[in-house]
Amino acid sequence: MSTTSLPAPDRSPRLREALLAAAFTADGLLDLLGAPAYAALARSETVPALRATRGGLPLDTLVRLFLLQRPVPYERARAALPLAECVEDGWVIREDDEVRATVDVRPYSGPEGQDWFIVSDLGCAVGGAGGIGSHEEGVVLGVGGASSTLAGITVRTPVASALDVGAGSGIQALYASQHATRVTATDLNPRALVFTRLTLALSGATPADLREGSLFEPVGTETYDLIVSNPPFVISPGARLTYRDGGMGGDDLCRTLVQQAGDRLNDGGYAHFLANWQHVDGEEWQDRLRSWVPRGCDAWIVQREMQDITQYAELWLRDSGDHRTDPAQYAARYDAWLDEFEARKTKGVGFGWITLRKSEATAENPSIVIEEWPHPVEQPLGEAVEAHFARQDYLRTHDDAALLADHFTLAPEVMQEQVGLPGAEDPEHVVLRQNRGMRRATKVDAVGAGFAGVCDGTLPAGRILDAIAQLMNEDPVLLRDRTPQAIRLLVGEGFLEPAGQA
Repeated sequence: MSTTSLPAPDRSPRLREALLAAAFTADGLLDLLGAPAYAALARSETVPALRATRGGLPLDTLVRLFLLQRPVPYERARAALPLAECVEDGWVIREDDEVRATVDVRPYSGPEGQDWFIVSDLGCAVGGAGGIGSHEEGVVLGVGGASSTLAGITVRTPVASALDVGAGSGIQALYASQHATRVTATDLNPRALVFTRLTLALSGATPADLREGSLFEPVGTETYDLIVSNPPFVISPGARLTYRDGGMGGDDLCRTLVQQAGDRLNDGGYAHFLANWQHVDGEEWQDRLRSWVPRGCDAWIVQREMQDITQYAELWLRDSGDHRTDPAQYAARYDAWLDEFEARKTKGVGFGWITLRKSEATAENPSIVIEEWPHPVEQPLGEAVEAHFARQDYLRTHDDAALLADHFTLAPEVMQEQVGLPGAEDPEHVVLRQNRGMRRATKVDAVGAGFAGVCDGTLPAGRILDAIAQLMNEDPVLLRDRTPQAIRLLVGEGFLEPAGQA
């Protein structure tokens, strides 16, 4: 698809002023449409929004023009926009007495309430791809659930340099521009780089260094403090659609991206990826992912979902609109997906997050945590991700004796639940549950519950265990010997915090 027909960002400040003046913002849309119509847009249902925008106000016009992608009367468009400039720069086109948008412009609220605008191809933002317009190989999508997930898990400490690999419509580069002095964005699709430039300009952000090419090729040996990527991770037969199909066999693209990231990270830097990975007969999926982690990096990998191969194929056939094609063609494509999986002995596909932290000091003893956590979490998780690696550093440098000599506090918003039959003298088991971050829950015994309950930072862990041993008539030496592993679990999962780090 050509880039020559896309808008020019040269006079984006004037357009941005007009959008803000009309309250064409995330908050303004919610006020105008109401929660039901606003939510319906995410399901690709536009009728409620059309009904809510029957007035003649500039906001009604802009919603119909850029979000619902309907033609609007020329005079109404002129009342809402610097229309001559928008036509000249290619944001809209005039057809007789009507005006049509050439791109989707979607309000987006930044992490601190900033008014941003995400620019993407027409028909590729309302409710995600959904097969609408996505038959064309070079389309650029707007912000979907995956993009928001990646933005939410990214560590947001100030950095000198950040790299967005596979920039798409520019949302990750836009986030990075808020805390990185220099942002570089790459994409194999030159059309995506134009959209990234438009998104940054219309959102009032600092321009990024935009480079065309695959994966890390455009940056050579340059290194960064932060790398983020929502790559074309779909495991598919062939590479029909640039925005989702990586063009490498199986999960090789995600593996390559993760393995090569280690050489592009500065010491202490983070890399965050969304990825798919194969579950292969005769192989533990955790071992597969462990082999991806580059030397000199700690890793935290979380599998959020696993689908069998039929579910996975059907999901992405719907995404590309193949379910609306001729039944014989649909069946042939479905068959091709299953042939691909059969050839690779793939029984399922996992989806999740991969976070690397470059840590040359721990190259000989890296922390690699791989887990399955399909439960709800609290976004944004960036601070929780940073805290995870800090806890791994602590545990790696404290043996059992040091652990028992240290002081701990119970993490904020940890609750205790007791489970048992009504009227029973003692509960069957006790559960500690977090209400923040990963929202974990873990079962503990009476010693663990008692230990966690009195951790307020005043007494060392060993002294607390001695007191518990006395209360429970246990041998304090044996209790000290068997409890450190439980303490490590509670610290590692964030239920307890070393008093010096709380």
